[in-house]
Formats: sequence, structure tokens, C-alpha cells
Amino acid sequence: MAGNSARRGAIRKQKKGAVVGSGGNRNRALTGKGPTPKATERKGHPAARRAASAERRAAPGGRGGPGGRGGARKNPDAPELLVGRNPVAEALRAEIPASALYVAVGIEADERVTEAIRTAADRGLPILEVSKAEIDRRTHGVLHQGIALQVPAFRYDTLADVLDLVAQATTTPLLVALDGVTDPRNLGAVIRSAVAFGAQGIIVPNRRAAGVTATAWRTSAGTAARIPIAQVTNLVRALKDCQKAGLQVAGLDADGDTTIDDLPFALDPLVIVIGSEGRGLSRLVGETCDVRISIPMTGQAESLNASVAAAVTLAEVARLRRHSVRFL
Repeated sequence: MAGNSARRGAIRKQKKGAVVGSGGNRNRALTGKGPTPKATERKGHPAARRAASAERRAAPGGRGGPGGRGGARKNPDAPELLVGRNPVAEALRAEIPASALYVAVGIEADERVTEAIRTAADRGLPILEVSKAEIDRRTHGVLHQGIALQVPAFRYDTLADVLDLVAQATTTPLLVALDGVTDPRNLGAVIRSAVAFGAQGIIVPNRRAAGVTATAWRTSAGTAARIPIAQVTNLVRALKDCQKAGLQVAGLDADGDTTIDDLPFALDPLVIVIGSEGRGLSRLVGETCDVRISIPMTGQAESLNASVAAAVTLAEVARLRRHSVRFL
């Protein structure tokens, strides 16, 4: 019946009273936060990530920066850091120009480090003691063994200078030319082998080929200071100039006319041409050679690294020349 129902009516759950305020947050929320940042300045925004990536590529040592795979070319006159104990000691011993010697704090000094510091001090060069992390940063992570020498850009000889030295040599002339070798470590290794086996000079193109960078310096163990290196605009023309000067030109080629077992011209004034890491000798260079020679190998390997092939050939030339002198 009405008035006797057991159903309870609506009940207010809260008592009336003061309500806690927002503390002014609502008013502050209505205040603007200023202009919206540019997309490139917003952390996590795709445009910001693209801008950061472009900045890294443009940085020294970046993939697109100086010394990288694309972008602006490195200033050829910019100084470089020559790193490694042997290269630094050899460079100072050879009295190449330098502007500063960097030595890592707490480095374990051996005779090469001691010699480098003493020679730098005798020459009046600044000797800067810096952290290993600082040398890491300056060399972009290249193995430096705790020591680095700041040197100017490598100064090449002219081909005419190299040919003049060859003409004055007391031993049978031997030059090494590189056709499109792009890895500076290969260049450095070829330089080291050339010095070891008595070559009087090296010829490299100035385009689409490695130059004598700090990496090449280090791989050569400093021997780049002990041999003249000519940089030429046109390798074919340079080889023809060598032929006019009385040198024979032998190119390393997997499909060569003969092998180093029957190496022709080994006892004559000679230029050995080393092809690039991938394609070998270019067509015009191959046609310019007086002979093309190959290195016999088993079927297990198709080819050798450019610097290894150079070392094998130079060693064979040196052996044949020693043998001929012994039986004169």
C-alpha cells in the first residue's frame, strides 16, 4: 500500500557542505604555453629525428661528412691526426711537419712513446696530455694506442720528381702504381711492402682512389715518410711517361698473359700496377701495360686482397733480383 512500501527512496550519498577548490589550476590551464615549437624542435617528432640524422651525417667523420661516404668533400689542406705508436715515432724520426703531440693520461710508455715525446720536445712541439676519451673523440674511435700527432695534409711529390729520383738510383728502378685502390688501409699496406722490398716510389691517382690519410699513415706503420708518393691526374698518361723514361709496366691481372713464376722484366726498370679491390685493372690501364701477370693459386680462392697481391709480387721481384746479383 502507499506509504507502507518497503522500497527505500533515493538517498543522498554525500552531505552538503564546502567543496574543495581547484587551487587556481583551472585559471592557470586557461593560460597559453606560448607558441608551438617547430616540428624540428619537438623531441620525438619525425622532423626532429630527420634533422638530428642530417646533423650527424654532416659532422666530421659522419657518413655524409668530411671523410664519410657522401656530402661535402674533406678539405684536402686540413690537418689530420696521425695515430699509433709506430707511425707517430716514425713520422717524428723522419722530421715530417707537425704542430702538436697528444698523449693520453696514464699511458703505459714504451720505447716508442718515450722516443716520440723526447723527439717532439727537441723539436719544440707542444706536448698535450689529454684523456683517452678526448683522443677517442678526436680520432672518431680509431685505435690510437694512447698517442696522436697532429700533422698537416700529406704533401705529394710530382711524377717528374719521382722519375728524377729513379734516374739517379744506384739500384734497378722499381715503382708501384695503384689503379683505383679505394681503401686507405690497402694503400698503407702497399706502401709498407714497397718500402720493405726496395721500391723507389709510388704512383696514385687523385680521383676515385685512396689518398695518404691518417688511416693510410697508420697502416703503413709510418713508412709513408720513407718513400716518395706521386699523385697524378691521369694514371694512363703517367704510365706512358714511365715507359718513355725507360721503365717496363707490368699489371697484376687474374687473366694475365703469364704468371709471376715466369715474371718478365723483373731485372729491368719496372713499374708494377695494382688493380682495385673489386674490378682489378681498368681497361685503359690494362691496355697500357707491357705485360699482365697473375699469381697462381689453387681453386680454393679466386683472388687476393690488393695489398697482399702487391706484397707477393714485390717479394718475388726482390727475390729474382737478389738471385741475379748472386750469380753475376
